[in-house]
Amino acid sequence: MADTASYVPPPDIQTEADVRRLVDAFYQRVRADDLIGPIFEEVVQGHWPRHLATMYDFWSGLLLGSSRYRGRPFPKHLALPIDSRHFHRWLTLFVETVEAHFAGTVADEAIYRAGTIAAVFEHRMAQARNPLHIL
Repeated sequence: MADTASYVPPPDIQTEADVRRLVDAFYQRVRADDLIGPIFEEVVQGHWPRHLATMYDFWSGLLLGSSRYRGRPFPKHLALPIDSRHFHRWLTLFVETVEAHFAGTVADEAIYRAGTIAAVFEHRMAQARNPLHIL
């Protein structure tokens, strides 16, 4: 039986270094994934440092309140060949990554925000691809 008295929970997301650690660990998993990895590789086309820098800014803004990110993420995703399977996989990998490295209110917020982003993007893409889509 494990000694629970010596258990130390993982830290919460508190710093820019934590955001970088989260983003790097997540995209390492994404790149290795059979379903969504090839889509990311096609879009990023070897420019991973630039993409990661954008993601550091994006998640830093959402989780730490920085204001470096200036993009509009939805239009960039609209043309991608993705559906609910891809959103589910993306979210699963994200949640697993957060839970493997962090615990606390900001980590919970990261999971919540990712879920909201996935749901909104999936819904908006379905509407855009099917103009007769009824809400």
